[in-house]
Amino acid sequence: MKFSLSFYSFFMWLSSLMASFAFISCSFSSEAEMMSTKELADSVSIFAADPTIFEDNGVYYLYGTDGDQPDHGFRVYRSTNLTDWEGPVGVNNGFALIKDDVFGDKGFWAPQVWKEGNTYYMAYTANENIAIAKSASPLGPFTQQQQVPIITEGKQIDPFIYQDEDGKKYLYHVKLQNGNRIFVAELNDDYGSIKAGTLVEILDASLPWENTDNVSWPVAEGPTVIKRDNTYYLFYSANDFRNPYYAVGMAVADQPTGPWIKVGNEALLSVDHTNWPGTGHGDVFRANNQWLYVCHTHNSTTAVGPRRTAIVPFDWETENEDGVKVPVFLGSDIQFLQVED
Repeated sequence: MKFSLSFYSFFMWLSSLMASFAFISCSFSSEAEMMSTKELADSVSIFAADPTIFEDNGVYYLYGTDGDQPDHGFRVYRSTNLTDWEGPVGVNNGFALIKDDVFGDKGFWAPQVWKEGNTYYMAYTANENIAIAKSASPLGPFTQQQQVPIITEGKQIDPFIYQDEDGKKYLYHVKLQNGNRIFVAELNDDYGSIKAGTLVEILDASLPWENTDNVSWPVAEGPTVIKRDNTYYLFYSANDFRNPYYAVGMAVADQPTGPWIKVGNEALLSVDHTNWPGTGHGDVFRANNQWLYVCHTHNSTTAVGPRRTAIVPFDWETENEDGVKVPVFLGSDIQFLQVED
């Protein structure tokens, strides 16, 4: 997303990244290579990075950072079974949100969609800031009456809105501040701003797997929060998204604001599980009593973009030494999403 590197540091980082790609490419099986060129034909694959899936009345809607026009807005796809997808089906030539209707004119990244009453909300990033738009339909158009960001100081990306059982609303997000660091703040009820004095940093990339190239701008991003059995779970991604070892970790807390404790010292979902580089930055949802994580991967073993959209199932059968339920991702069951040809 963002780096603060000297030319020398950038050169060393790029050299390391290319070496990582070479290693990953060599380690991939011929079956995976065949999948990337045969089964995942570009004409039907969905290229939505930083994806989210929202279910409404038995229909699943997929949004994400657009692989072709990230400076225009967000396309939307839909499915009734998570296998057969149609779209893009947004009201504006496939787009559910376009920049003419909302805050921002470039860098439309990482949307999240939810419903309250008869109104659909979309939190998103544009111009490295966060805003929320509304619509009467999941297909759009999502619009804003006041085209302004939620936070006006600094730069922040990757919003995730969580409403707790007591009605309090929280904005989990990433501040670009000596690295990509995850913060949380309580939101005012109208979603227009955060409450004064509630902004707090909760997580940064400090473990070895979270900064495999030891860069000076470490990255932790893509937060998603759920509550289960009185425990709050924060799913996040670490490493630069261009790194093959971009991957997913998790932290737990007893309160929405933390303190958050990372679970384990290794990634829970990565290329080591899926055999696909750059697996990460997604959202958690359930379908037919199965837990699922929608995410993106690199396009292939040699190209980062456009990033492919996929779903990985997971379960909660494992418990660590602290009694915390730990998700086990079934990486070999990764399903890449395609529109009907």
